[in-house]
Amino acid sequence: MRRRHRKSSRSPELDITAFMNLMIVLVPVLLLGMVFSQVRTIELNFPGMEAGEAPASEELNLIVTLIPAGIEVADSNRGVIRVLPVNGAEQDFESLRTVLKQIKKRVPDKTDVTLEVGPDIDYQTLVKAMDTVRSYPAVVAASVVEGELFPDVSLMDAPEDRPLAAVNPAHNREGA
Repeated sequence: MRRRHRKSSRSPELDITAFMNLMIVLVPVLLLGMVFSQVRTIELNFPGMEAGEAPASEELNLIVTLIPAGIEVADSNRGVIRVLPVNGAEQDFESLRTVLKQIKKRVPDKTDVTLEVGPDIDYQTLVKAMDTVRSYPAVVAASVVEGELFPDVSLMDAPEDRPLAAVNPAHNREGA
């Protein structure tokens, strides 16, 4: 008897080790790239004027001072507009928003504000202050939109020993 030899019809195994190594490296890299693309940026302007530029005499130069003792809203030409001392452990951003809305009603064309920040202010408080002076939530046609206050924010350092202006009704005027 003669034996027949059958050819083995096994298919060769696929070696996907290199492909799996690529996927193990590629997936985390792509996920990290997605997280970094969600970072928001806020455009800043630095205080000062161009060479040869003179300030207008009746122009409002709005300065919001943020120090650990509280918030002070002032006009560099006319003086303090409003003083908002700290409530407990937090700054009074709601009252700041109200004061800035009143100022915006009186001077609707103004878009710039200088934010004077003390050295002891933490980053999160600074960002919240910048968001507060830039816009406010408003309801229009049953939807919440962002109303514009002063979107052009300039940053300035406050002196280390800067005190909050005295809370005096004569100096604590409403509006500009």
